[in-house]
Amino acid sequence: MQKIYLVIGIIVLVGLGSFSFTNKALPVFKTYNDSLRNLYSRPVAQWPRPVIDAGAIWSEMAVMPKDDTSWFKADKDPVTQLGKILFFDPRLSGSNQISCSSCHDPDLSWQDGRVLALGNDHLQGTRNTQSLLNVHINKELFWDGRANSFETQMVEPLSAHHEMNMDVPALGEKLGKIKGYETLFEKAYQSKDIDFDKIAQALAAFQKIIKSRSSRYDQFLSGDYKEFTDDEVAGLHLFRTKARCMNCHSGPFLTDTSFHNIGLTYYKRKFEDLGRYNVTKKNEDVGKFRTPSLRELNRTRPWMHNGLFDNLEGVINIYNSGMPQPAKTDEQKNDPMFPKTDRLIKPLNLTPQEKKQLVAFLNTLTGTPYRMRRPELPK
Repeated sequence: MQKIYLVIGIIVLVGLGSFSFTNKALPVFKTYNDSLRNLYSRPVAQWPRPVIDAGAIWSEMAVMPKDDTSWFKADKDPVTQLGKILFFDPRLSGSNQISCSSCHDPDLSWQDGRVLALGNDHLQGTRNTQSLLNVHINKELFWDGRANSFETQMVEPLSAHHEMNMDVPALGEKLGKIKGYETLFEKAYQSKDIDFDKIAQALAAFQKIIKSRSSRYDQFLSGDYKEFTDDEVAGLHLFRTKARCMNCHSGPFLTDTSFHNIGLTYYKRKFEDLGRYNVTKKNEDVGKFRTPSLRELNRTRPWMHNGLFDNLEGVINIYNSGMPQPAKTDEQKNDPMFPKTDRLIKPLNLTPQEKKQLVAFLNTLTGTPYRMRRPELPK
């Protein structure tokens, strides 16, 4: 009899992908839940294959790579230690009031919790501050990928008037006047000479150790299958299938590290942001932005390049709708730059119950944060 129920549950699972139920259908729904748990209570390689469109870049789900020694580099490795101190030092800014940590606060999961970044002269930027958690996985940096290394990325926030407003070529000389830095640079580079290349190298070394810690999601993937509730297991299955999330969010960090237009370009309207087009000048890149990692999701809100959403229900609703766009005018039909929403974005037809289950699963992706103390600054 148990085998019969299991077969029925699998048929329901595969055939429908979800199941709305009433009290009368409860026994069947329980069988459905049992079948789901049975399917996912095994190694990831044996899970049902996710729904992936042709051409999508993806890799299978995996636990957070173990790196128990990463954070120790901030105290043990001289270059990383120097980078940590520089990261928290407001004297890297023109006003001596703003540090890298002003926008990337460790107490706020290495971002600032604001809709849009706030910098020098209390000026507001145009984009949301991205968390530095797991930033080491990205080959290109910023929302639009305009920097291909940490060293080149640093110049912009340091020099921009609305960010740190520092004369970058003068930064080495400025820090050289602080006696304590002579010792730190000599220890890191065997030379007391201070220049921007060394500053950038140290800052890069520190940022590369800023990583997530494991979550309940990792525990489930590692074989602790009782860690998830039935709703969380159902949400995992939806994430991989009907909700189509793995077309962009896959692998150990739940991102393809690529760029997509999800329909938030505001083309030729207030708040327009052409995204990656500003880097490549290719029409097909209008409105494309980086796919963020879903690691530490609940601690890195608000989301999107413009900080538009602050709750998961709202994010799921816009994806569920398929990101509908206004009908094109005749002028727009002939505009080669008119943004095209990514082909991976499609209506999902999720039920209210399925949305709740998807949220339940997404809530498992947040781990215990690493609390980093601010260092004592050299004098």
